[in-house]
Amino acid sequence: MPQILIKLIEHLQADDLGMTELAALVAKDAGMTSKILAVANSSAYHRGSTRTAGLEHSLVALGTDMIKTLVISESVFQTFNSFPHSGSTDLRAFWKNSLTAAVIARDLAKRMGYPQVEEAYLAGLLHNVGRLALLATAPKEYAFNFTARDDENLCAVEQRTLQITHSEAGAWLVERWSLDSFLADSVLYHHEPSSRLESAHPLIRIVRLAHLMATHAPDDDAIADAMGLCGMGPDDIAAIAAAAARQVDKSAAHLGIDLTGADDIPSPPAYAPAPQDPVQQRLSEEVRNLVLVSEVGQTFSRQQGESGLLESMTRSARILFDFDNTVILLENPTGHALVGMPSAEQQRIAEFSIPLSKGGMIAAAALERRLTFIGRDSAELGLPEEQLFRILGSDSLVCLPLVAGARCLGVLVGGVAAWQLASCQKRERFMQAFGAQAAGALETALSERGHARRQLAHVAEEYREASRRVVHEVNNPLSIIKNYLSVLDHKLARREPVVGEMSILNEEIDRVGQLISGLADLQPSDGVRATDVGKVVDDVLRLFRATDFVPASVEIHASVDEEHSTIEGDADILKQVLVNLVKNAVEALGSMGGRIEIANRGHVNRERKLYLELVVSDTGPGLSSEVLANLFSPVKSTKDGAHHGLGLSIVHSLVKRLDGLISCRSGRHGTTFEILLPAKGGAGIVTGAQARALDSV
Repeated sequence: MPQILIKLIEHLQADDLGMTELAALVAKDAGMTSKILAVANSSAYHRGSTRTAGLEHSLVALGTDMIKTLVISESVFQTFNSFPHSGSTDLRAFWKNSLTAAVIARDLAKRMGYPQVEEAYLAGLLHNVGRLALLATAPKEYAFNFTARDDENLCAVEQRTLQITHSEAGAWLVERWSLDSFLADSVLYHHEPSSRLESAHPLIRIVRLAHLMATHAPDDDAIADAMGLCGMGPDDIAAIAAAAARQVDKSAAHLGIDLTGADDIPSPPAYAPAPQDPVQQRLSEEVRNLVLVSEVGQTFSRQQGESGLLESMTRSARILFDFDNTVILLENPTGHALVGMPSAEQQRIAEFSIPLSKGGMIAAAALERRLTFIGRDSAELGLPEEQLFRILGSDSLVCLPLVAGARCLGVLVGGVAAWQLASCQKRERFMQAFGAQAAGALETALSERGHARRQLAHVAEEYREASRRVVHEVNNPLSIIKNYLSVLDHKLARREPVVGEMSILNEEIDRVGQLISGLADLQPSDGVRATDVGKVVDDVLRLFRATDFVPASVEIHASVDEEHSTIEGDADILKQVLVNLVKNAVEALGSMGGRIEIANRGHVNRERKLYLELVVSDTGPGLSSEVLANLFSPVKSTKDGAHHGLGLSIVHSLVKRLDGLISCRSGRHGTTFEILLPAKGGAGIVTGAQARALDSV
């Protein structure tokens, strides 16, 4: 409804409305202002040579009564001329009837002393707006009856064919404007027999008589019965009718409405088609519902994310079932309660919860998976239902379970007027099909959300695991740095040169930085670098021999074939592998001492690929069968520290990064790790000459 009309009605109900207030109100609407100026400067009101320029001067020239008539009429015509199908329908007879009823209602109100004269005019103007609403809603079914004679027979045909009369439709429309008035009641009861309206509100009686005078012959018995409702005699009715014709023509001219030929448009009796075969009717309804449900399912499948889907579900339910408001309650993760899902219009519903174990009609609808209709007068009404009545602002609730397979995900609750419940009950099968489509789409969305959460958890776990590995690896260079700091302390005290030790410290500090940076480095390194195994072995031995980490009882020897000592791989990764294995070997020998050997055994042909075999062995007590069974997996270690037990799993992953292989032999006389690393120029297929040479070894 136009805001200017709502404000005008509020002003009209005030006793102190003046020209200044009217001018301020009209000035807010450009179209209305131009209409007022045009009428004020027309030949009917302007006879001088000087035109009326200002709005307030125009209002003074027109007078309060004409201004109110123009503003009310123009607002109504602007609003309802934009209804669907109104542009393709001849509305001359409709608007003439409406204007006639409005003018008569205003004159009746004046004669009866009814204080809100303009409210009576507006009620007469709107009394048949339900016919426009039905035309907009069901143009095919109502096109013929829109021009039919407006009598009680029309209401009966409308009820039979559309399950609603134009009086009910008009009242429903006016009610949605939330006016503090009996305007909606006057529209609803304008076809009621006069005998039922004797004690009704004056506005209802006025509109009833105005309707009869606008649509029936002057000598009609119905008019004679209705005159008593308003205390009018035959002379009063004749005078009002005579004045109404002149006022209607005058108003139509000012408003720019062409009523020429309106009386020539035929008004046949209302027509109802022959009743459709019940089987055919049911089949047509089922086919229609099937198409609608299919389209709804496609709409749901196109939604992005759970929130978009919920918005689409509530929006579709409001359109298809004419719900005033809709909320969705879903089971919480424990399955013990229904919790409200917030939307753009309903944020506080997120704090609303219904325990499933404590009963109630909505909880029962979810548990029994049964479509439920709830009225305010229900004997089983509980606190949750009363809260939802207030939240939705409706007289009745429709609770639609969202059932997917054997599981009820929640309920969709729609608010409707009490008189709409019968229509909703007739569409029960359609509602259930809609609920199944909505539940299926919702289950998919929830499943995707669960999958996304699992993926996030997996990534988080991988990151935690990588962090543990980095911490473990960082401990190695940190231990070396700590030991070298001790060596530096002794050398500096003896004033000996420390250039070599400082070089090693710088290398290990850089290695710490590389290990930490590797945690966030998700891109693979470009290209493959050649690495001299002998140089890496020398660096590792230099690290251990110059510190206090290796007991005096432990000997470390290296045997490197200088001719075959180049591999394709990163030197820092190989250094990490050897540091871990040597460190483990030193810890295995312990205080009893023993021998550690790092040996290069030359090239090996494995599945026609050329590898360099590198061996790290010790003479320790060997590994137990339990440890050997899970050798390269993260295990719970007997060593102290949060990250122990990861060493060999890290070694295994580092060797894999080098595209190599690692195996282990262990017994009472020691443990040997055999590592195969891609030889320089041998990562591809071994040539025939190389294969024959290796086979002869």
